Amino acid sequence: MGHTSKILNMNICHLLKTPLALVVLTQITFTAGDFLARANMKHFGFCKAAFFTWWFLIYFILRQIGMMGQLYVFSSVELGKTMALFGAISIVLSNLLGIFLLSELLSVGVYIGITLAILAFLALAFL
Repeated sequence: MGHTSKILNMNICHLLKTPLALVVLTQITFTAGDFLARANMKHFGFCKAAFFTWWFLIYFILRQIGMMGQLYVFSSVELGKTMALFGAISIVLSNLLGIFLLSELLSVGVYIGITLAILAFLALAFL
């Protein structure tokens, strides 16, 4: 491995350890589980059989991984900033999934509201 690739690997490892990256990765884990649950609960409905399937086990594991990441972030960043970042990232990821994977298009007014909500969360996190 060359000197440049070692530096790049060190920078990527350092970046992944930053609170913002951990919040993003944790929220991606939660959102992936939410997407899986939405697709399958729509199919199965809210019944006992839905909770004894492969997808629920994967969902449960994703939620546990996300929870561990969330707890780690809580241990190193102030609660208010953390929750503001989780909120903003959750809104962005959910809407991207809605647009690109679920073909859910909302009205312009709703997207303006979403943008304002994200800006409010970012103001809480960084100001």
